[in-house]
Amino acid sequence: MRRLPPLRALEAFIRVARLGSSKAAAAELALSAPALSRRIKSLEDHIGKPLFERRNQSMVLNEDGETLLKAVAPAMETIGEAVDHMTVSGGDMRLRLGVLPLFGATRLFPRLPELKKLYPKLHIDVDTSAHAEKMLGDAVDAAIIISDHVDPNLHSVKLDSNKVHAIASAELTRGPNAIKHPEDLKNHNILIHSNMTRVFDQWKEAVGLPNLEPAGIDQINSGPLMLEAAAQGIGIAIMHGGHFPDANDPRLVRLFDHDVDSPYSYWFVCRKRDRKNRAVRIFHDWVVKAGL
Repeated sequence: MRRLPPLRALEAFIRVARLGSSKAAAAELALSAPALSRRIKSLEDHIGKPLFERRNQSMVLNEDGETLLKAVAPAMETIGEAVDHMTVSGGDMRLRLGVLPLFGATRLFPRLPELKKLYPKLHIDVDTSAHAEKMLGDAVDAAIIISDHVDPNLHSVKLDSNKVHAIASAELTRGPNAIKHPEDLKNHNILIHSNMTRVFDQWKEAVGLPNLEPAGIDQINSGPLMLEAAAQGIGIAIMHGGHFPDANDPRLVRLFDHDVDSPYSYWFVCRKRDRKNRAVRIFHDWVVKAGL
């Protein structure tokens, strides 16, 4: 039999290729950066040529890397599926699910006991990494993501539609410089989610102020932290309105009466081939029926 490279090296290669970042791949594999680099180098030494172009903080597949990825990724997935099938015992099922922390805390976990009651042998491993759709077939079997579009090569189900609201500290609505109209935001800092950068432009268009320039714009990659920053008066959070009642924070108020359609929604996604996976199918059907 022809000598093969270590599976760990191939796993590291596939993870870096899909994420485009050695730092992100190392975090997903629970490795140090040097350990990940050694695995990639061992594979490149085995192949006899480099597989990536190193660009500052990113790693991009070169032509040889692309060829290798197309050849080995399906085989690694087949191996993983075979091992998963062999390790299932007593009818137990396991789903590796990618889900964002806010969705998990406010919408999934409060309802999860219902699913466990229906399927007590379904076990769910949760990964809260961002951009879980890039890990489908690798670290996760299915994911719930928030996005303005989904790769058409994936199976996807839109779970909701959202409104964008302006949320601020109640203190900013009092006193001589109180915020009363949308144009008053020109004197304030705006807070937006770093994965939802289009919401402020959408909001400005909807309220008739497409050229509104605020004092500044800060990006935060956490909904709860955005709300806390708004409550502290650090800025005006332009975000999905559902977060406001969920927060139940008396320090916060919703500004204005505008209901602006968001370009972003939560989606259930998985690879089309993985709809045959029983655990994925059960979770998919439950999520849709439950109306999460």
